[in-house]
Amino acid sequence: MKGFNRLIVLFLVLLFSVSQFGLTTSYALSNKPAVFIEEWEMMWDYDENSGLQEARSNHSDNRWFKLSTGDKLPEEPVDVTAAWLRFKIPPFELARPALSISNLNGNKLTIYIKEQIVFESHRMYTNNTNQIIVPLQYEESSQMVYIKINRKIKPLGLQGAIMLGEYQQIEKENMKNGIGDIILGVALSFIGAAMLVSLLFIRKTQFTAVNSLAYIILSIGIMILTSTPYLDHLYPEFGIITYHLFDISSTFLMPAVFIFLEKVFGKGPYRLITRFRKIQVGFAVINILFFIAGFQFTNIREWYSFYGTVVFTLLLLTSNFLLIILLIMYCKQKNKEAIILGAGFGLFTFIGIMELSWFYYMKMNYNMFIWKWGVLCFLCSLVIILIRRSLHNYEQIITYSKQVEIFNNELQRAEKMDIISQLAASVAHEVRNPLQVTRGFLQIIGGKAVAEKDKAFMLMAIEELDRASEIITDFLTFAKPQIENTTILNIGEELQQIEGILIPLATMQGGVITVDLAEGLCVRGNSSKFKQALINIIKNSIEALGQNGAIHIQAYKNQKNNSVVIRIRDNGEGMNELDLKRLGEPYYSQKSKGTGLGLMVTFRIIEVMGGILKFSSKKGFGTEATIIFPYEEKTP
Repeated sequence: MKGFNRLIVLFLVLLFSVSQFGLTTSYALSNKPAVFIEEWEMMWDYDENSGLQEARSNHSDNRWFKLSTGDKLPEEPVDVTAAWLRFKIPPFELARPALSISNLNGNKLTIYIKEQIVFESHRMYTNNTNQIIVPLQYEESSQMVYIKINRKIKPLGLQGAIMLGEYQQIEKENMKNGIGDIILGVALSFIGAAMLVSLLFIRKTQFTAVNSLAYIILSIGIMILTSTPYLDHLYPEFGIITYHLFDISSTFLMPAVFIFLEKVFGKGPYRLITRFRKIQVGFAVINILFFIAGFQFTNIREWYSFYGTVVFTLLLLTSNFLLIILLIMYCKQKNKEAIILGAGFGLFTFIGIMELSWFYYMKMNYNMFIWKWGVLCFLCSLVIILIRRSLHNYEQIITYSKQVEIFNNELQRAEKMDIISQLAASVAHEVRNPLQVTRGFLQIIGGKAVAEKDKAFMLMAIEELDRASEIITDFLTFAKPQIENTTILNIGEELQQIEGILIPLATMQGGVITVDLAEGLCVRGNSSKFKQALINIIKNSIEALGQNGAIHIQAYKNQKNNSVVIRIRDNGEGMNELDLKRLGEPYYSQKSKGTGLGLMVTFRIIEVMGGILKFSSKKGFGTEATIIFPYEEKTP
């Protein structure tokens, strides 16, 4: 983007250079420096239709008064509608002489030299500052220049400087002073237009915010571009078009701002943002309709020019006041987006107020330009807010995707568990009885066997039948998870009993078990099932231990959600993320003879007791099981 903007700037500079200076390369320029005319005379005129003869007839009248460069504009008398300026052109010897008059304020200008009109302009810019270059002839040296100024908008007079010099040098200097506004306006307009095109490729959730921000940037860009006097100097024939473009852009600006605010902050207190957004949009629609009708009906055009401006000004002031109040309210609530917008808008307001104060302090003898930096600060705050919201929405999408994935995994697991539960309930009883009968007959046959080899085979068969019976028992536990005879369990007492049972097993494995228990921890459940679930988890940890293995059991109360938390952490071999996701699935186990049914039953028992079981692990660093139960008050 930066490279592209540089190309745009280079293109504009080359375009203006070629268009303005390409036809003057055959002239030999003199090396004489430009001459500044630092004094002139001014006269107020109460007749806007007066001509040069009336001005010349007052040549020695005391109505003429002297002014010089740096003077403030004089106070205008009542009923003044026009003014005259006059000064004498110094003698010159230049290849292409020209006069440069900057910051000449007036809507209608007529310049006379030797009683001939050499320049005439009539435009309706809201910014009535003119920047004029008048080519001169050799015979116009030492002649008197008369300038008639009519105006509809204050101030009236000359705020800049009068310079005599080479046409090409003056033109280059004017371009240097005005090209900044044109580049800024073109850049903002280009960015706004590009954002409008990008609406074809973005999600609907971001459409309104991006659309409104695009109109804000585009409107401000066009307003800056069409308000610069240098554009009117380059293309005076398009003055009426730039005037209407400025008007239309200013009409769309505030509705776009309030649409953006509504998207960011919602409807606001008492629906103020929404209501003002509707008012702004309604006024914009009505204003555009009157704008179109004004081309056909003069009386409507007059209403549009005067009353439309008054209503727009009142709405602008009211909207800005409301925006300041809302920003203060949201900033007090520590809303980060309000703080960002408040900073940008605050800088813009501060810069605007200070420069406007200086403008009136100088009695309007000042060309405001610093406010444009304030506009950029305001636009940057809007862009930052939009980026923040886009990132926030992206994070929400990521979070939602993860939640959907977890939900799908839980749903698949629940479906698997339901299928297994139904199979277990229907098959377990039918399979268990034949197993018991077979085991009895094998014991009888084994008791009558004489050969030691036969006895060993019989003993092995009985052990496998017992293992099958345990699997059937696990299936029955899973199929009928309802826990009967529930009581208030003291977690400390239960864990101490479990510790006593499993310490010998841990010692045989070469590990140790440490327990850290808080007092008064109680949950509701069945003691036998609770022990079964925790023994399954701790036993798995013991079997995963290596040399210098350790298991730490911690139980405490979480005050935030009033729950009892049990953490079982080991420093065993650990698991990767894929293995963690499959824990609790039937027939999935990392043990050579494991079936996965024990942990499946453990999940079911804890679930029926109203608890949650979660595992976290890292390969080579051990595993941690976290069990959370609702806290129960112990009855006296």
